Amino acid sequence: MTNFFSFSFKNRIAFNYIISGSFLIAIVFLFIYNIVKFSVNQHINEAIQEELYKHLDDVSTDSNETYLIHVDQWRAREHNSISVNPVFVEFYDNNKQLIDKSPNLKSSNLKLLSDEQNNLFIDSVLNEIPVRQIQTVIRNNNKIVGYLVVAMSMEDFEIVQILKNILIVIFPLILIALFFIARFFAGRSILPVKTIIDTSSQITRENLQMRIPLPANKDELYALSQNINNLLDRIEYAIEREKQFTSDASHELRTPLAVIKGTMEVLIRKPRNQQEYEDKINFCISEVDRLNKMVDQLLLLARFENQKQNINNESVYLNAVLLDLISRFSEKIASKKITINSDFSSDFYIYSDAYLISIIIGNLISNAIKYTNDHGEISINLTQNNDTILFTIIDNGIGISKNDLDKVFHSFYRADSLNHTTIKGTGLGLSIVKRLCELLHITIKIESELNLGTIIKLSFPLAKFK
Repeated sequence: MTNFFSFSFKNRIAFNYIISGSFLIAIVFLFIYNIVKFSVNQHINEAIQEELYKHLDDVSTDSNETYLIHVDQWRAREHNSISVNPVFVEFYDNNKQLIDKSPNLKSSNLKLLSDEQNNLFIDSVLNEIPVRQIQTVIRNNNKIVGYLVVAMSMEDFEIVQILKNILIVIFPLILIALFFIARFFAGRSILPVKTIIDTSSQITRENLQMRIPLPANKDELYALSQNINNLLDRIEYAIEREKQFTSDASHELRTPLAVIKGTMEVLIRKPRNQQEYEDKINFCISEVDRLNKMVDQLLLLARFENQKQNINNESVYLNAVLLDLISRFSEKIASKKITINSDFSSDFYIYSDAYLISIIIGNLISNAIKYTNDHGEISINLTQNNDTILFTIIDNGIGISKNDLDKVFHSFYRADSLNHTTIKGTGLGLSIVKRLCELLHITIKIESELNLGTIIKLSFPLAKFK
């Protein structure tokens, strides 16, 4: 019983349906009642009016300011006519004294009203029976010589009261019936919702492959199911990325630790000379530096993963950022004898976060230097196209195959074409670049061919100065 009367979604639909339906039914019932009431009233009034005109024809006036009643005629008509609803008639003189009346009145009399109520339909009572009457004057030479009163029982009006009682009784019964009918169809209508609830309750972190069956009708529930499935797709993808990231991170962190441990174990197995100790220690230091760099990059990536970092928007002078980064990498550039060709003679300003811009461009320049062969060339250009500043960095290094091109922004991904033994890296640089570009609404495009080089383009919105 508790479940039945609980205000569930199905019951709310049924309740709202009968609330709106009750107004419509009430309006229909009131319309029917008033139409019947008006029709019965009109019928009674027309019948009384007709009787009034008939009995006026039974009156004749003379020159003595009196009138004569053709008693034999109207009484004969009364006895010869069949009437379900009896008619009561009374004649009065000009002094409002009763002259004659219909036999069916017997000892009772109709109520003679004041002259102000002449020719009006008045509801009255005759021996506790409701009647409707009308009275009119009888004139001779424009003088009142008498009164005629005609009345009729209101028995026909009982049908109006009966109809009213029927409608009052039927109204709540119809609403109750409508509630159960609406509840039944509402239950059938929300079956897809129940399916959504049942299916979604079975979906867990370990069971993200399940999807909600799409309804046959492409209605709002279809759109809801589709949106939930799309949401589940995104959640599943995010969790898979998280699992993959955690797995790759633990693997990448474990590798340099294992190398350091192995080197130390080899180092203490037997005495070594000074040079061997220095070589092994320097190797371990380089691995520790690599490990530190990887941790820094992981922290940086996690820092911006959920857009929790506040963006410090300011005017950024791109020329100065590029010159500072080129100077920072000057030793690596010189060691590989790489030629840097730069073209940004004009001043270029953007409105963004200077620190994050420096990380983005710094990673791109670092990658270009790392994967460019000795004596290679790197071109860095800044150009303006309408309201956009285009940063382009071009190298003639080892390049990226087409199969790997769409994966280079994934965390820890390193293309198969890279010689991992000679070119070390974490596979996090471009992941950080991609994430920061999304955060700063910067468009990044990459083009590359294996053994020919790589082109990376960044599109910045031009700073607006007031």
